[in-house]
Amino acid sequence: MANEKQLALVIDLNVCVGCHACVTSCKEWNTSGWAGPLPDQDAYGKDPDGVFFNRVQTFECGTFPNTETVHFPKSCLHCEDPPCVPVCPTGASYKRESDGIVLVDYDKCIGCKYCSWNCPYGAREFDEVSGVMKKCTLCVDRITDETLPPDRRKPACVLACPPGARLFGDIKDPESEVSRAIRDNGGYQLMPEAGTNPANHYLPRRKTQSVVHEDQLQRADNPLSREAEPPKFGGPTIDDASQW
Repeated sequence: MANEKQLALVIDLNVCVGCHACVTSCKEWNTSGWAGPLPDQDAYGKDPDGVFFNRVQTFECGTFPNTETVHFPKSCLHCEDPPCVPVCPTGASYKRESDGIVLVDYDKCIGCKYCSWNCPYGAREFDEVSGVMKKCTLCVDRITDETLPPDRRKPACVLACPPGARLFGDIKDPESEVSRAIRDNGGYQLMPEAGTNPANHYLPRRKTQSVVHEDQLQRADNPLSREAEPPKFGGPTIDDASQW
């Protein structure tokens, strides 16, 4: 039975600048929180690796000179029909009925990696240190913390995004911010052909028209735009006076 509530992220690819603030804030919050720790292997070496719930992939699209750079953040999509859940032999991977979040019970996980092999998005992260599978939780420990102000009960990545490219809410609520964003901007699911019905959505790149007025091309502090005559230089210079 489908969940009546489905929390999810909506990521605007037209706004994302690839700054990786979402990656670092996610790592910082979760490595010390309920889902942590998130270890690193050889962090400062030649081949660094580690557990990250959120990654940003960057692509160059088009053919020169008509090219563009696309930054594509990706994490667990909290599918409404998650293929990672039924293959788990111990029931460690499960989907919450209350809000649709897909989680992993570390106490039940045996590290068999079946869920990782069955995820078409490569969103699972195996922790070599603890021997269990980990993934994005939508910062479940944060969004349910009633000691925080309501406007702070959001995933760390959403709060950290400088341009506001990440939205969070209930996509089953037609009047929510995320539902309106999907509806008004042609939001889409990643790889719908996989049949997983991912909850997270992306807003596509869109052509925007910028109007630049002539007065905006002039520096407000341009010294040459002042009423006084520009200074005139003449006579000996400091170089002349310092010559041997």
